[in-house]
Parts: sequence; C-alpha cells; structure tokens
Amino acid sequence: MLRLVSATVIGGLLSACAPFGGSTDAEAKDQIMLVRMEPPSFGFKRLANQSRRYPDLESFVALRGLPDFLAETSNENLHYLILYYLRDREAFACRSGQGRGPSLEFAGPYPITDREFNLLDKFRRDPTREPTEW
Repeated sequence: MLRLVSATVIGGLLSACAPFGGSTDAEAKDQIMLVRMEPPSFGFKRLANQSRRYPDLESFVALRGLPDFLAETSNENLHYLILYYLRDREAFACRSGQGRGPSLEFAGPYPITDREFNLLDKFRRDPTREPTEW
C-alpha cells in the first residue's frame, strides 16, 4: 500500500491548527481540526460530513471510535484525510481520488511523534488559543 502521509504534510497541517466555526470544504482544506462531540466541533461536523460522503470512513470510525483530530488536505485530484488518535499515539491516512467513487484507501497506523502529540494535546486541552501561544 502506498505511504500516504509524509512528515512534510503532517508538519504543514500542524501549523494550520486553529479554532474556527465554519463547515465548508474550503474552510477545512489544509487544517487539523479538533473532533469533539459535545459541543460539536468543526472537526466533528467535518468528520460526520465526510463519513456520509465515504461509507468506508463511517465504518472505520465505527470500529476505531472517534479520532481526537481530523486533518484534511488536497493535492491535484486526490483528497487526504488523516485521523489522529492521541491515546494510542497513532494516525491513519485515507485517500480518495477520481475514479474511486465513494471509497477510500486507508494506510497506517503511523506513529505520532512526541512533537505532534504535545502540540495536539495542548490544542485539545485549550482549543481557544492559537498555536503560536503555546
């Protein structure tokens, strides 16, 4: 299976951590979003939306549980989703593309580095602060 996540992609997405309230594809592009059910976070809404679009994702989350964070990015005709599970210190990557219909290709788990874990954990504990304040 292709390796879908690189340190460059994750590093770029981590620098985009920030709280915001919209729900469109454009607002989610190149973002890492907190996934919290109550009150529903932007990341939770995006995960629900993407799960409706991709039944494979819905099945994966039903088996694994809600991730702590969801990242989205696109490159050419490919759409990437990265699911971060902090408790297990691992991430899973999903890739869609033209011609695949509503299916995703999954890869992982990938270990979350200490730097990634610390940054995401701080954001999880206080999502109102900008990453530059940490």
